[in-house]
Amino acid sequence: MEQDDRAEQNVEVFDLLVIGFGKAGKTIAMKRAKAGDRVALVERDAAMYGGTCINIGCVPTKTLLTDAARYAFVQGDGASAFSQAQVRRNELIAKLNAANLNMVKNAGVEVVDGIASFTGPHTVQVKGVTTRILEAKKIIINTGSTTRMPSIPGIESARVYTSTTIQHIDTLPGRLVIVGGGPIGLEFATLFSGFGSQVTVLDMHPSALGIFDEDVAACALEVFAQRGVTFRTSAEPTSFEDGPDTITIKLKDGSKLQADAVLIAAGRIPATSELNLAQAGIEITQRGAIKVDEHLRTNVDGIWAAGDVNGGPQFTYISFDDHRIIMADAWLQATQSSVTARTATGRLFPTTTFIEPPLATVGISEKQAQAKQMDYVVKKGLVANMPIVPRPKILGQADGMVKFILDPKTDRILGATLFCTDAQELINTVAVAMQSGMTATELGAGIYTHPSSSEVFNAVLGL
Repeated sequence: MEQDDRAEQNVEVFDLLVIGFGKAGKTIAMKRAKAGDRVALVERDAAMYGGTCINIGCVPTKTLLTDAARYAFVQGDGASAFSQAQVRRNELIAKLNAANLNMVKNAGVEVVDGIASFTGPHTVQVKGVTTRILEAKKIIINTGSTTRMPSIPGIESARVYTSTTIQHIDTLPGRLVIVGGGPIGLEFATLFSGFGSQVTVLDMHPSALGIFDEDVAACALEVFAQRGVTFRTSAEPTSFEDGPDTITIKLKDGSKLQADAVLIAAGRIPATSELNLAQAGIEITQRGAIKVDEHLRTNVDGIWAAGDVNGGPQFTYISFDDHRIIMADAWLQATQSSVTARTATGRLFPTTTFIEPPLATVGISEKQAQAKQMDYVVKKGLVANMPIVPRPKILGQADGMVKFILDPKTDRILGATLFCTDAQELINTVAVAMQSGMTATELGAGIYTHPSSSEVFNAVLGL
């Protein structure tokens, strides 16, 4: 765009434009502003300052989960406990939302409220209270993802919720039906059953928790059964019908369910619908994600996509790693050559499904090892049968199991599944061990504090 055209159209020129207040975007924005760049960060919704994790994802749901676990020991009125948990959730999120806005502004970033859409490869129109045209040589798209809503008649019912809206439901549902048996559905099944809701999970797949090994899934399903959570597999809703006090869910097999509320947890899709990507010439995949290479570059020079919007794993910590990849690629500011060469290819990262206890994985499962016809050995054990690991018993959380997949020739750890107290922390230790080349025997021979959850390594892998 020529200088005269810029002036005529009131185009504001920045060194860096970030679209979306997610983990990667805000981190890059702050670093570059502190380095002296003129940086603008566009966010469509003030309630999302800080990104999904802080406002509607990880932090608020884990706050509710924590209070549900506390309630399980205290008992009493579940509806009242849930309302109190909502209050604590809202207070915490308000503080974090404000803190993130202040943090970004204090770094020198200009926050622009409004909906961003491309008008060219490096120009973006932002519609807010006023309309602004922003231009930058470098642009980061970090708009995250949104709930995938299936095309089911009646899904617009006020009794049908998303993972965002159900956190603010007015009354604890006596009966809750969750459509989707993935990590989000399982987390909310744990949360609401913890407060006393009768929960039914509808899973379209032929087996519940099917992504995990059969022994792990069976162990987790036993725990869910103790909580009163039921699963219906190969279950596909065909319609939702409101009644005077309840909602009726019709299934493809002809059966019906009655509930007070329905949660749609059928996954999340990249949030790109408002970006007008075609105007910039930015390519997308068949699933609607922004197409990127291993450095997270789009096909348009000077534009990167980070976080959920690029179709990668939908985790906040992946978005944080995305920021490191982009920083190294766009500004060559890495301090180590190994980081400078960092790409999104072949990343080893742990995952956690936040049920009770947490279910964490890293590397491959036994099922995957079998599919690849690999040589492997299994070391596993039930937490309740580990006498040298008293911490779970102290906490009254002795359910679960620990399972390792090992290379019989090198004793290297190929993968692990930890379904136990503090699994979300322990799995990071396993990931570091795998990345550093530590053997299973070495991990099992570690000296760990007592009583601690880390002693499961002694119990399963020790001599």
